[in-house]
Amino acid sequence: MAKVVRFHETGGPEVLRLENVEVGDPGPGEVRLRHVAVGLNFADTYFRSGLYPVPLPSGIGNEAAGVVEAVGAGVSDLVVGDRVSYTGFTNTLGAYSTQRLIAAAPLIKLPQAVSCETAAAMTMRGLTAAYLCCKIYPFQRGDTVLLHAAAGGVGLIVSQWAKLLGLQVIGTVSSEAKAEVARIHGCDHTINYSHEDVAQRVREITNGVGVSVVFDSVGKDTFMSSLDSLKRRGLLVCVGTSSGKIPPFDPAILARKGSAYITRPGLADYIADPTEKAELVEALFGHVAAGRIRIEVNQRYALEDVVQAHRDLEGRRTTGSSIFAI
Repeated sequence: MAKVVRFHETGGPEVLRLENVEVGDPGPGEVRLRHVAVGLNFADTYFRSGLYPVPLPSGIGNEAAGVVEAVGAGVSDLVVGDRVSYTGFTNTLGAYSTQRLIAAAPLIKLPQAVSCETAAAMTMRGLTAAYLCCKIYPFQRGDTVLLHAAAGGVGLIVSQWAKLLGLQVIGTVSSEAKAEVARIHGCDHTINYSHEDVAQRVREITNGVGVSVVFDSVGKDTFMSSLDSLKRRGLLVCVGTSSGKIPPFDPAILARKGSAYITRPGLADYIADPTEKAELVEALFGHVAAGRIRIEVNQRYALEDVVQAHRDLEGRRTTGSSIFAI
């Protein structure tokens, strides 16, 4: 029997239940995977809360790593014993489990130098960081970016990657402890939004110019300060809504803010093409395997502790990456 986390109604962390299920054998194009570690991502809370609607009851989680236990018909590029990780969207939902059946197509073979725990902590976050740093904007050495939630899982990877590109990074955090974590991982400047005006500090740091790009995973609470931090014709990249959805706005505000651009990208659209996905995977796993990017697993939970894990995540009590250790 496998242990699986499911929710039968949307709501707070308390709707998550740990259940026992029979997994069975893989069908055509599938494998049976024994999880070693499962990634805990803020996006998981969007499914649980109903922000991202799915048919109920539903599993939860889109990122994990483990070992192939059985291979279905038609699967030719994986064998029993292969270590793999995966991420996706609704096509991989159900990662919060000890064992599962999953299509072979999204699985990524792990390099020897990358453990399952590291892979579970970085596949979604790392590929997100990869497209943000390599695909979203034509960065030039010396460009300045503003990175919200700089001490989070994505933030720590983005800041390290940005330094490899020769960028200056300004990171926002909620405490001095998180500021120290962000600086260690590459932030040139940190702003504590608990008591500092973000846009004002950005203007001071950039001598009034503003930043080329803002990576904003917070949403409602930071939308206006993000726009106010951009240089003329800068880009606001809305990559999350941890504080709530951005309210409707008049697009004319973009002209008033210096002809700013806004995009709301999703990882699925940057890994849908197999060639583009392979390029991002190679870059990410190459950096990690070589030690150029460090993955910090700062919280480990048992699946039985899933309710507390979500409370910690939404309470902003985490830094770096969080996983369920199976």
